[in-house]
Parts: sequence; structure tokens; C-alpha cells
Amino acid sequence: MGNPAGTSHAAPEAAAGPVEGFHAVIPAGGSGTRLWPLSRSRAPKFLHDLTGSGRTLLQATVDRLRPLAGDAGIMLVTGAHHVAASRAQLPGLGEQDVLAEPAPRDSMAAIGLAAAVLAERHGDVVIGSFAADHVISGQQAFESAVRESVAAARAGYVATIGIAASRPSVAFGYIRSDGALGVDGAPSAQHVRGFTEKPDAATARGYIASGEYRWNAGMFVVKTSVLLGHLAEQRPELHDGLRAVAKAWDTDDRDRVLAEVWPGLEKIAIDHAIAEPVADAGGVAVVPGTFGWDDVGDFNSLAALLPSDDHEGSKVLGDTADVLRIDSAGSVVVPASGRLVSVLGLDDVVVVDTPDALLVTTRARAQQVKRVVDAMRARDLDDLL
Repeated sequence: MGNPAGTSHAAPEAAAGPVEGFHAVIPAGGSGTRLWPLSRSRAPKFLHDLTGSGRTLLQATVDRLRPLAGDAGIMLVTGAHHVAASRAQLPGLGEQDVLAEPAPRDSMAAIGLAAAVLAERHGDVVIGSFAADHVISGQQAFESAVRESVAAARAGYVATIGIAASRPSVAFGYIRSDGALGVDGAPSAQHVRGFTEKPDAATARGYIASGEYRWNAGMFVVKTSVLLGHLAEQRPELHDGLRAVAKAWDTDDRDRVLAEVWPGLEKIAIDHAIAEPVADAGGVAVVPGTFGWDDVGDFNSLAALLPSDDHEGSKVLGDTADVLRIDSAGSVVVPASGRLVSVLGLDDVVVVDTPDALLVTTRARAQQVKRVVDAMRARDLDDLL
């Protein structure tokens, strides 16, 4: 597809209610393996309140998107085995606004299915994809970034929101910007030169020093016609399969078509299927996000989201009455079994106590918890996963 263009630099539309013709899509998948044993395949992290706010990550995601998309403009895409729990947490979500995947096929299938279904129902509309398991602070800045992204999407771009990097992290992908976009309604938007997967530490430091890179939070805003058009060019078989499923979705043929088509769909992330090749052709724009963002990737990052409950910087997710620390600084404790958890003389440790599994590690090794999950899977301990 051609390289879209715009010319003016007008400010984005005023934040005065939902954006007309905008639909928010929330892909809710994964099992959050680095947050095991709190997050499991049957109860992944998006179903948990990980910040002590009283709202789960899924509920908080809907809360922040409702002012932009309205009550009728939010669609959830999740695994069939998570539908009941998701509906229980989101009683206001209509039955038609939950798309149940028979099996996970990665983000391109999830977002592409939502785009295709919305295209069948509403024609060419703008969709925005926002993960169900991220923590965001600064609602006004978030809304402003989304509204600018919608303006860029209406000009024909695949728009993404780039997060200002607070540190040279090796846990995130990066977006490299390349000059002002020049689109009406998106004054801060820039062209995207390319995407980079998780770099090593030295490369990440160079990225931050250059001022040209932002974290890739996986937020994409695009017209359904543009997304599906790119998909038809880049992954025609996946496109055709999703369009077939979408055409049958609101009919009695849904189950039959899903059973025939879904298992054969390519499993690929939207970054690889669309964002990277389209960026190479000049069709991707980035809007700088000035809001706080975290993907809660492990217990160390979770610690940054919780208030310290003592002068030594320790954090508790749960009832502090169930935790006893003596000469322990910087610990992260999750007492989820109903029994007392005591930590003596250990600094910067992570203790997660659940009724059927206990994790003890250090904050420095928090990213490696996935190795525990892999080891349990190798031992066929699937009931604990």
C-alpha cells in the first residue's frame, strides 16, 4: 500500500467525550509466567489486582478506555476459558463485544479478528489495540496520545504510541522515530524509521542517549481497511482466514467455521506481521506518550507500582498483617495463602506464597521466574501452571 501523507499541524480534537467512529480492542491473553505462582494459565495477570487499587488490570484497562470509546465501543478478545471470569469482572460489556478465541494464535490473529468483525458490523472504522495487562498513570496524557493516534490513523497510517524510556531497559522493544509526521490533529506524531527487538544493555544505552528511541508498548491505532489491507499484502492466508471467520461470526456458522479455520491460522505477533514491514515502507507513525506505563513483567517491576509499607522500602501485595519482616530491606512479599509469611535477615527477596505453591527468589532474578515454569512443564506439573 502507498505511503499516506498529511500537511497541517492543528491540535488534536478537544477531549470532550468519546471519539466518533473509534473502537477500542483489548487483547487479553498470555499467562504472565514471570509472575508465577500468582499468575497462572487459568487466572492470568490481567484478572488480578496487582496495584492494590481495588480494580484488576483488565478492569482498569476498560476504565481508561471508556472515555475514548464509550460504553458501546469496547471489544475484548480473549481465550474461551477466560470468558466467564472476564465477563464477571466486566458486567457492562455486551455479549457481542467479547470475542472468544478457541486457542491462542498470538496478537495478529486476535487484533485482526477484531478488526475484521468490526469491519463486518460497522464498515471502515478506526480501532485501537491496548493490552489488558498494562498499568498506566496519567489519564489526560493517555487520552491525548490516543486522540492524536486516531488522527494519524485517519490519514492512513498505522499509528503506535511510543513510551518515553526512563532507563535503558533490555526488557522492552524500541521504536525509532524519524521526523515530524505533519498530519492535522497529530502535532507531536512522527514518522517511524523502524522497530528493534529487546537489545543488549550497551545498545539500549545508546538508544536512550540518541533521543530517537521510545519503548514499544504494543499499542496500535489504525483504520480497519488499512490494517486488513496491509495484512492481505503481508500475510494473505492469515487475512483470508480471519475474514472468513469474521463473516461467519454473527451467524449460525460461527462454530463450524472456527473449527475449520482457526487451528490453521499462522501464529505471529502484529509487530512482525504488520508494524515492521509497513514501517520499512514509511506507513507507520508514532505518537510520543508522556504518561506513566509499565507492563508489570515481573515481581521486580511490580515492586515499583506498590507503596512502601516500611522505612526499608519493602512492598506487600495483600494484607500486611500476614507479613513479618525482621532486618529485611527491599523485599517483595505476596501473602496469598492465608498464613503468616516471615522474612528474617534477607534483603531484596521475593516471596510469593499461595495455597499450592511457594516462590522464593531475589528481585535481581525476577525475570528468570519463567525458568521455574519451564521446569515444571518439563516435569508435567501442568496443574500448577
